[in-house]
Amino acid sequence: MLDVPGARLYYEVRGSGPVLLVILGGGADAAMAAPMAEVLAGRYTVITYDRRGAVRSPLAGPPAEQRIEEHADDALRLLEAAGAGPAHVFATHSGALIGLDLLARRPSSIRRLVAHEPPAFDLLPDADHWRRLTREAVEVCEREGVGPAMRKLGEETGVTAPPEPDPGLPQWVRDMLGRMTVNMETSCRYELRPFSAYVPDAAALRAAPVVPAYGAETRGRLMHRATLAVAGLLGREAVELPGDYVGYLRSPAQFAEALHARLTA
Repeated sequence: MLDVPGARLYYEVRGSGPVLLVILGGGADAAMAAPMAEVLAGRYTVITYDRRGAVRSPLAGPPAEQRIEEHADDALRLLEAAGAGPAHVFATHSGALIGLDLLARRPSSIRRLVAHEPPAFDLLPDADHWRRLTREAVEVCEREGVGPAMRKLGEETGVTAPPEPDPGLPQWVRDMLGRMTVNMETSCRYELRPFSAYVPDAAALRAAPVVPAYGAETRGRLMHRATLAVAGLLGREAVELPGDYVGYLRSPAQFAEALHARLTA
């Protein structure tokens, strides 16, 4: 555990070598990255963690609207606690927005950032639609619960809520899914609107070591469009990684190899 202003962060460390920090999306759990982290532990010191407000990373006070800058400061404090110099960072979905903010404000902390499917919806031509959708999803979450809210989002974004824990699944997966159900409600209520309105600092990032990336199976969908918008803003080419929006969990070995190639190119 790491005490930070306003929260206490749960984190895990595996392997040896240069530090690789993994920043996951809203509602996610460090266990989602564990299979990939095990593969990469022979090459990196891999740090995975639960973001503030998650079940295992409780807030010091009542929940309130979250700020990307605060989450980026958490990531920086984790790196400082590890005693590392500049680190590699793999950040996905809303975690990618956190990684972009950290790189823009503290460029000396990151050697290279792979920003996987950053949901920078305000960069899209139909940004008004996505602002309205996120607002409606939060209202549904507050009125009916996280399940209906995530179904509403999933119909248009292609990103679905975690399934109900199945007795046939390994225990660690069932435990993870149980925590994520709670985490998703916190994310929906307090992160969704401010995070989806975030626009990366183009001036600070155009010369920075950042690689926008998307999943091969999300090509043509919203997250692919958002990734291309970020790449265009930064004057970069977006690269393709294996799988869909959680390719790192579904095919950890294949994804880890592709990620390593991007981090060391």
